[in-house]
Amino acid sequence: MMPTSSSKFQSSLSKSNETQIILRSAIASRVLILTLIILWRSLFSPYDTSATLNPNCLTSSNSNTTPKQNVLLPSIGSAIEGSIVWDGVYFIRIAQCGYEYEQTYAFLPLLPICLYVLSNTVFAPLIPIIGYRAVLGLSGYVINNIAFVFAAVYFYRLSLIILKDPRAALRASLLFCFNPASIFYSSLYSESLYSLFSIGGIYHLISGANTIAVLQLALSGSARSNGVLNAGYFCFQTMHKAYDAIFQKRLTGLAVQSLVAGAVRILIIFIPFIAFQAYGYYNICLGRLFDEMSPWCKGRLPILYDYLQSHYWGVGFLRYFQFKQLPNFLLASPILFLALLSIIHYAELRPEVVFSLGFRAAWEEKKDAAVLYSLQSARESNGLQFSDDFSSKTPQGNSTLKQRKKKTKEENPDSARNPAPSDYEAKSGYSSILILPFVLHLVFMGATAFLVMHVQVATRFLSASPPLYWFSSYLMISPGNGRRWGYLIWTYSVAYILLGSLLFSNFYPFT
Repeated sequence: MMPTSSSKFQSSLSKSNETQIILRSAIASRVLILTLIILWRSLFSPYDTSATLNPNCLTSSNSNTTPKQNVLLPSIGSAIEGSIVWDGVYFIRIAQCGYEYEQTYAFLPLLPICLYVLSNTVFAPLIPIIGYRAVLGLSGYVINNIAFVFAAVYFYRLSLIILKDPRAALRASLLFCFNPASIFYSSLYSESLYSLFSIGGIYHLISGANTIAVLQLALSGSARSNGVLNAGYFCFQTMHKAYDAIFQKRLTGLAVQSLVAGAVRILIIFIPFIAFQAYGYYNICLGRLFDEMSPWCKGRLPILYDYLQSHYWGVGFLRYFQFKQLPNFLLASPILFLALLSIIHYAELRPEVVFSLGFRAAWEEKKDAAVLYSLQSARESNGLQFSDDFSSKTPQGNSTLKQRKKKTKEENPDSARNPAPSDYEAKSGYSSILILPFVLHLVFMGATAFLVMHVQVATRFLSASPPLYWFSSYLMISPGNGRRWGYLIWTYSVAYILLGSLLFSNFYPFT
């Protein structure tokens, strides 16, 4: 018993140390990005200085402004306001004045709500010192950078469960800390909150905490519209649970129960997005004459978000396929190429799993993926053992498999000295069946970014997709060209961090 206890203690200590490494790396990466923003803003003049303009709110009751001449430190306030660029202008305006114009409804409410609450509570004493709009901007920087640090820790813990390889999980998490879209995670954008609740929700789903998972994934859908796609993880889980109930346990009633429970969870994830569309319809469409209504109000299914993306930003299937957009395709090509490689590589490793959506996987392997596939509850699973400590909710091994190994060693001492990995044991890391739903999610996201959206947005749109970092982590140590791939991946990340912080902070186009 002593060696086992000592081994568990050392393993727990190692995981704690690696968590500290990720925590420090995430903080260091945010300090680096903020330093670069300040540096580039001080060395170069912004392309567009209109970001500092702050007209009065259309509704005076929504305005909480302090005249600049009455602010104690106007230079600091102006510096913060000057850093509010691109979509950050919309988020700050919404937090300050509410949804005034139709196009502002393209920006979901979670970040503006957080900005409003923090600036009017914790940071309220700073309003007379630097001004209300500057306090809103400061609140955004604080919220997003703290959210990213928590997202990075969640990413590491999720990677440990999925890959069952601490070194690979550490490499992947470090890549996430310094990802190519880092500038957006430290600016006034919704990427940090989306990543926090998206990755955190999936972590809790695999940990068996379905209630927390549903709530966090629902919050991801109120941060970014693509957050509703996270309902696909519960959809995937529900399909396998119903399949298991019908074909393995022969319990039709259990299958129906699983389908109903899954449908409710999926609906909850969609509710914030649906409620926001209804809020837009109430404000824009109701109480107007038919001829005065916006075109989307007259549709059978009036979906505001799709109309805004198409009408104001020209988003649509193949609409961006123009020769003049070639530079933007080149800008997005690294992340799209990496996504394509990660998808193809997994399909080559596990074709039977990919094309059967995991239904044809070996039963023993599906037991190891019991929580995600819902064949058992998290704490009943033989393949996953969770401690009560949140910081150590990582797989501790398969007890049945260990007993089988022990019995084999007793019967065949030679195999104990020279163990040969079984086919089941080999299917871990990036070939694990647990990777499948993440790859399917990446397929849809990647196709949407390439075919429908403004393609340059792909860098930040895909930046929270775990398979990109998991695949890169193994690619960096692949035989032969591993060192070269590692150099290319880190060069790509560093180059985009430097380029992005320079261009974005000075109001030049970047993804």
